[in-house]
Amino acid sequence: MKHKVLSDPIHGFIDIPSGLPYELVEHSFIQRLRRIKQLGMTFLVFPGAIHNRFQHVLGATHLTQMALESLQAKGVDISPEESEAVKTAILLHDIGHGPFSHALEYSIVDGINHECLSELFMERLNTEFDGRLDLAIQIFKNEYHKPFLHQLVSSQLDMDRLDYLRRDSFFTGVSEGAIGSTRIIKMLDVVNGNLAVEAKGIYSIEKFLIARRLMYWQVYLHKTSLAAEEMLVGILKRAKYLSDRGEELFGTPALRYFLYNKVGMEQFKSKDKVVGDKDSLEVFADLDDNDIMVSIKVWTNHSDKVLAYLCKAIKDRHLFKIEIGKKPFAKEYVANIRKQVKNKLGCSNHALNYLVVKSSISNNAYSKDDDRINILSKDGSQQDISKASDMLNISVLSKTVKKYYICYPKFKDSL
Repeated sequence: MKHKVLSDPIHGFIDIPSGLPYELVEHSFIQRLRRIKQLGMTFLVFPGAIHNRFQHVLGATHLTQMALESLQAKGVDISPEESEAVKTAILLHDIGHGPFSHALEYSIVDGINHECLSELFMERLNTEFDGRLDLAIQIFKNEYHKPFLHQLVSSQLDMDRLDYLRRDSFFTGVSEGAIGSTRIIKMLDVVNGNLAVEAKGIYSIEKFLIARRLMYWQVYLHKTSLAAEEMLVGILKRAKYLSDRGEELFGTPALRYFLYNKVGMEQFKSKDKVVGDKDSLEVFADLDDNDIMVSIKVWTNHSDKVLAYLCKAIKDRHLFKIEIGKKPFAKEYVANIRKQVKNKLGCSNHALNYLVVKSSISNNAYSKDDDRINILSKDGSQQDISKASDMLNISVLSKTVKKYYICYPKFKDSL
């Protein structure tokens, strides 16, 4: 069988699994993930955060291989076909992500998220590979009779999280995310078809939950990253607004297709050719961070002052000021900020919608309503981590914390 070993800064030497995963990793749909940053605009806050989703899916696949081998050593029945399928599912779990993670979902793609797109890509690949992804798709959708296989791909203790916490911690330099992924994997077992963690691994799980909470507030929901992402979303929304009015905008063929057309689920499912010999899904597969950044550089000189202002601010890292609070901002306070921005920049009320943005963020490290993390005692009994932990108040970690923010220009520049 074909065999390939890669050097990874997080896990050391990792294997590309033979069989279907080996064939898929060379596909253009997967190779595209090299050109999509794992953490979107976070590199503007943590300069080292320029790692990509290709690295992440390979790392998650490696951890899945480790988990499967560990479970099989404990007598868990996993066939070669199931092993290949779950590794295929984790390899493809992020395939539907657009440029800069979620920015595209909220701006120029109509009502469809990356999870739906991942399923569409898998179905397309399944056709191309003559149905060999059938089992992987069942596992990905949690439609297979062994739920623990899906839980390795998507759950509160999946291989996706075990990789991205360590990887993002390494590349951002935020040490709080460094978890013991290998120990957690060695402590996994299967009871009644579901994943469980041996009792002696409970402290590793506690650290994992704390690390996840800290990484969300320190990295994933960092206020400056939020401001940068809102600016990027504003750029794409403004570009879409201008294109809908017939304004001429520079763009790669792939980006122009999404700017000048309304593209939703119906279009993504269609096989109609829309750009050259490619249908909508294939055109989406041509989109990556480079399409967006080169357009932003060109748009800094666009005649539309709002678009040009936002693009120049992103290019030169003149990011919006952001305020965060525990309660929604008062209408009067928001109105006063809008008035100040309008007076300073001399823009219209419509333009203010791109320059003054308010929204909210929420975070909980553990949800009692999702697939629970069960701790397995020596006598065979199980307890949810929230009850088994004797040192952590998991109820605090499972509480959803919601914060509100507003961001706007710092008034260093003008339109």
